[in-house]
Amino acid sequence: MPPNSRTREILSLLAAEYPDASCALDFRSPLELLIATILSAQCTDERVNQVTRSLFKKYRTARDYASAPLSELEKDIQSTGFFRNKAKNIQSCCERLDREFGGKVPPEMDVLVELPGVGRKTANVVLGTAFGIPSGIVVDTHVARVSRRLGLTEQNDPVKIEQELTAIIPQSEWIAFSHRMIRHGRRYCQAKKPNCRDCPLAKVCPKIGVAEGANALPAGPASKSPARRGESKPPTGPRSRARSAGSRGKEKGKR
Repeated sequence: MPPNSRTREILSLLAAEYPDASCALDFRSPLELLIATILSAQCTDERVNQVTRSLFKKYRTARDYASAPLSELEKDIQSTGFFRNKAKNIQSCCERLDREFGGKVPPEMDVLVELPGVGRKTANVVLGTAFGIPSGIVVDTHVARVSRRLGLTEQNDPVKIEQELTAIIPQSEWIAFSHRMIRHGRRYCQAKKPNCRDCPLAKVCPKIGVAEGANALPAGPASKSPARRGESKPPTGPRSRARSAGSRGKEKGKR
């Protein structure tokens, strides 16, 4: 199904705002991206990148992961959360890669999703980012949330969301669309306090499920923890305390 005019405008606005959007995970090979993506479950990309900086120096091949003591691998990835399950999946996955594929990551969806710890989202990330294969659209929490707010889907299940998105987004746009939607979800369309006022998609967004008042949020880092409307944060720091003490002194003098 070809995209309608509104969908084409959304794609155009995303491309203009994020022309160079790419995967936020650091990697140098399909194997490194696969490991990083497994680690990214319930963990920030920033934390994953911190962990893989030393992890990828220590483990360079699938056999390295497969032959490592499980307890040692767990310790190496502990700060990413759910480390026992992740370590088990990484080791089992790499054992199969080493045994059946010569340690290489196969560029095939049906094979990847059969590997331990690899679901469709992870497979789409690896195929699209490491191999340039538009196998589908990566549906993480950002893509799911932004897609619903834009009215591109009403689904909650990631598989169904992907099916509906791939039906209206040209395949040539799938990889870039995923990266741009993730970037947009982080920059403007956050879960709790979206910055609709400065959103580049505001004119085409019906803001489905967005609470009233979202437009009033300020742009940039300050929007992360704004004071409630009508309130201002009390000043802090030595100068502020000095001013407060001076004010109290003046009040006493007036009494």
